[in-house]
Amino acid sequence: MRILVTNDDGIFSPGLWALAEAASQFGEVVVAAPDTEQSATGHAITIAHPVRAYPHPSPLQGPHFPAYRVRGTPADCVALGLHLFGPVDLVLSGVNLGSNLGHEIWHSGTVAAAKQGYLFGLPAAAFSVALNGANPDFQALRPWLLRTLETLLRLERPFLVNVNFPPRPKGLLWTRQSVRTYEGVVVPGADPMGRPFYWFAAKPVRQAEEGTDRWAVEQGFVSATPLRLDLTDETRLQPTLAHD
Repeated sequence: MRILVTNDDGIFSPGLWALAEAASQFGEVVVAAPDTEQSATGHAITIAHPVRAYPHPSPLQGPHFPAYRVRGTPADCVALGLHLFGPVDLVLSGVNLGSNLGHEIWHSGTVAAAKQGYLFGLPAAAFSVALNGANPDFQALRPWLLRTLETLLRLERPFLVNVNFPPRPKGLLWTRQSVRTYEGVVVPGADPMGRPFYWFAAKPVRQAEEGTDRWAVEQGFVSATPLRLDLTDETRLQPTLAHD
């Protein structure tokens, strides 16, 4: 099996190399990741200018993987990685430093990279870890990475799965996406020159429902959510067709 590993935190993220090392237990790993952080870029694809890629060395410690540092988005990295490395059997994105739960899936570059692989007809998965104020312990997380990959590789292909780890997992649950209402928050501030700036944030107006991705991670479980590309609202479509 050939496995393309990417992310949105950038080529220097420890989560990228932790995922590459875990994936290497299942096949030959190649890496194509952004040269700078691309968090929350969603499924953006670069079309206004050329995309450049540079060979990149693996970290000094650990196994060596052929890698490219790409001046582009996570989705660019997958498309260009497939061109540079040739056919692969699986696309993995992450491990993102921070969760991608519920509404975060919509703007996540990590999930978008997996979606790009799925658009090419490949099985793909996105991996993220919730932060609790400290850097993730990827060595402690490694057994759960391996266990989750083993679970995914037993699925019918192709698949698209969004995986989120709590800092210290106690099990794995299949979940649905958390959908809840949020209240937008704009926090104003000023830089040292006195110029105004604004932080955009949001806070939920209700708790996550049981069985959702966010609920599972809050309870200490690894959340695995199968996703699909068809966003059609079938409940609204059927009455409309009947009326027409």
